[in-house]
Amino acid sequence: MWFSKSQEEVIKEFNVDPSVGLSKEEAAKRLEQYGMNKLKGKPKKSILSLFFSQLNDMLIYVLLGAAAITIAIGEYSDAIIILLVVVLNAVIGVVQEAKAEKAVEALQKMTTPKSLVRRDGEVIEINSEEVVPGDLIILDAGRFIPADIRLIESANLQIEESALTGESVPTNKDASAIHSDPNTSLGDKTNMAFMSTLVTYGRGEGIVVATAMDTEIGKIAKILDDDTNEMTPLQKRLDELGRILGFLAIGICVLIFVIALIQKRDILEMFLTAISLAVAAIPEGLAAIVAIVLALGVTRMSKINAIVKKLPAVETLGSVNIICSDKTGTLTQNKMTVTKHYTYGSLTDVSQSAENLSGTNNEKELIKTLVLCSDATYENGQGTGDPTEIALIVLGNKYNLTKDALNKEHKRVSEFPFDSDRKLMSTLNIEGKGYRVNTKGAIDNLLQICNTVLVEGNIVPLTDDIKQKFLKVTEEMSDSALRVLGAAYKDTEEIIEPGEMEKDLTLVGLVGMIDPPRLEVKDSIREAKNAGIIPIMITGDHKNTAVAIAKELDIAESIDQSITGTEIDQMSDEEFSRRINDYRVFARVSPEHKVKIVRAFKAQGNIVSMTGDGVNDAPSLKYADIGVAMGITGTDVAKGASDMILTDDNFTTIVHAIEEGRNIYNNIKKAVIFLLSCNLGEVIAIFLSILLNWPVPLLATHLLWINLITDSLPAISLGVDPGDHDVMKYKPRNPKESFFARGAGVRAILGGTLIGLLTLTAFYYGLWEHNIPLGTTGIDLSNPNHQNALTYARTMAFVVLAASQLFYSLSMRNTTKSIFQVGLFKNKYLIGAIAVGLILQLAVISIPAFAKAFQVQNLSLQDWGIVFVFALVPLIVNEIIKIFMHMSEKNKHVEY
Repeated sequence: MWFSKSQEEVIKEFNVDPSVGLSKEEAAKRLEQYGMNKLKGKPKKSILSLFFSQLNDMLIYVLLGAAAITIAIGEYSDAIIILLVVVLNAVIGVVQEAKAEKAVEALQKMTTPKSLVRRDGEVIEINSEEVVPGDLIILDAGRFIPADIRLIESANLQIEESALTGESVPTNKDASAIHSDPNTSLGDKTNMAFMSTLVTYGRGEGIVVATAMDTEIGKIAKILDDDTNEMTPLQKRLDELGRILGFLAIGICVLIFVIALIQKRDILEMFLTAISLAVAAIPEGLAAIVAIVLALGVTRMSKINAIVKKLPAVETLGSVNIICSDKTGTLTQNKMTVTKHYTYGSLTDVSQSAENLSGTNNEKELIKTLVLCSDATYENGQGTGDPTEIALIVLGNKYNLTKDALNKEHKRVSEFPFDSDRKLMSTLNIEGKGYRVNTKGAIDNLLQICNTVLVEGNIVPLTDDIKQKFLKVTEEMSDSALRVLGAAYKDTEEIIEPGEMEKDLTLVGLVGMIDPPRLEVKDSIREAKNAGIIPIMITGDHKNTAVAIAKELDIAESIDQSITGTEIDQMSDEEFSRRINDYRVFARVSPEHKVKIVRAFKAQGNIVSMTGDGVNDAPSLKYADIGVAMGITGTDVAKGASDMILTDDNFTTIVHAIEEGRNIYNNIKKAVIFLLSCNLGEVIAIFLSILLNWPVPLLATHLLWINLITDSLPAISLGVDPGDHDVMKYKPRNPKESFFARGAGVRAILGGTLIGLLTLTAFYYGLWEHNIPLGTTGIDLSNPNHQNALTYARTMAFVVLAASQLFYSLSMRNTTKSIFQVGLFKNKYLIGAIAVGLILQLAVISIPAFAKAFQVQNLSLQDWGIVFVFALVPLIVNEIIKIFMHMSEKNKHVEY
């Protein structure tokens, strides 16, 4: 019961010095002793269970039933082929699911929350899974608690514990409290912090007392075992499409069966044909193919610094037409540097390489105040904390006013942390025999709480004339794209409450700093605009600063395209929504304004991507269509609320992710349209032959074999087709757009019809070559010559159907570009899939054992040429259509 023990007892029990923390050696020893700090998940499915789950499908049951019937009547070769197809389909499904699972596991490892720990006297960031009992954890706003912790220090610390207590209001924490009652409830243990809860305010330090399954959340970890693998919207749409096609196919098969009965055909043969046609007509591989393409896609995106947490985000990315981006760190380098500082009557330039500067007394007081009122650190060229505060520490180093030296002389005893509403931060430090409040923040907010000003070492009243001079310098700095930060102080004889700190202050001066734009961002913004995407800048900075950077990056053209948070508050929701498209820069905004901005853009029918990094950004990240968290500066809560995490905090990565998302969606669409074309071709070939009272051109085993080849390798190969950079030359896709829009449905029908008719043509040609009349009455199956002719004709149909589908896949890579424009050998997987398919087809016909099982025979050299000419026709026709489509596209700008 750690909550009933004093801080000293806990420190002694874990044998740790809070100022040093554990050594790396001791941490490694304890990690081996206690294990990784992670909750036990549900056990992974075995390969065998994955295999049997692939068989849990109505169509598979039908196939197994057909196999049982063929065994019962002695058709063992047909039964073996049917079972082989079932097993191969299941194996492919297992491989795909295993790949998808591995991809998701890899992404989960990349999104593991981080923790700040003190080890060997240094504060370092580690994966939360590596936290061990006895570790000294540093807590600040926006971080998830990595384990159960006994607090040893707290400053205005508030933790949201709804994950454990159900109470959404944050709990105030007090490290000095001791609870002697052993029945103290979790919500009342104010000296404890628990795993998976969230720091919402203040800061603190604590010692880890329990990890993994020993934590309070570990005791209720069973709730994490729920198996909720949600399908993406696209998968649901395709699943619905599959069901519709299934009903249509079954209807057609029943009709075929009835016609066959009327025509007095062989019942068993037609039964097997009807079943196999039903399976061939339904693209049962769609869901698996979509899953594997999405999983491989997000793995590929992680390599370009975009970690997609939720698969539906990949689909949504292709529709984004508004990117709302933070300025600092995302559009800029996040390396703030103070270039100017101002005390009354004195404006000084500070070069980036300056060292050992002297400075006036007023300037030293300004820098001293700014350094003391900072939580950042900067040592050996590396800083931790807010970039703005790091810039202030670096400025202090230039004037030999280092943070370590000042902190030792002026120890901090209290603080009033920064928040986005006040736009101020204050600390209370020892100053001589008394105390001094050091405050920094937005100059306009400071002017409201200051009544005196430091002038040449003297404190004088802050007049309106002096205020105007400060505001004029602020505006001049802002016009130069500098971020302006003011500083003020007041002396007091006693410790005062945080709420009393920011009253009756003395204004000292202000500093101007700049965060230069990222070099690559301007090109990315141009690319985004060409793709029909509007980039929007959102920042807490001064309006003029924001507009100056926005102009440099071509986001905005004039200050008229900007608006501040105060101006937003003066508008009604209706008016703001109506005028939202007039703005490109939103300055001086709070996190609450972000939600309002997203709502307004969405109300105009836009698909919005929003970036964020803070605790209060969570609502806007959740409300946006794509919430994007910063991987470097982002808090754990922002990452938890987001759909995507940028590991480099770079705007360019968002644009690359959108391009990748568009390509992934297009690849899925290619695979689907290809599968539907192939399946339609099979249905047409069988259905027309029945209607025309011809012999069936393909046996059940032929259809099953072809279905296996065309439903797996070529479709998956299309799903991983190399990205086409030209997708960024078109406007975003409308998310409500039908899957068969922009001629996709017509292409599927045209391709399927061509494949089906050419298959029948090959069959007809084979019979004609052997002088066999059309119609079942003209074929005598007891006549060896007739039997041989029918087998030969079916072989030709079999080859044409398989080869035409394989060749046709080449044409599916792009709707308007020819196979030579996209690069014939650029998709090596597809070339390999076609080669493997053709080799397997040749083997089935050429190897006697296989030929006997499939009831086919080898063709003459001339007929091999003829069937391959037939097989190339759908590819050639589609390529000719592309020429006309490409010509028409030159005259108009088509949405992608």
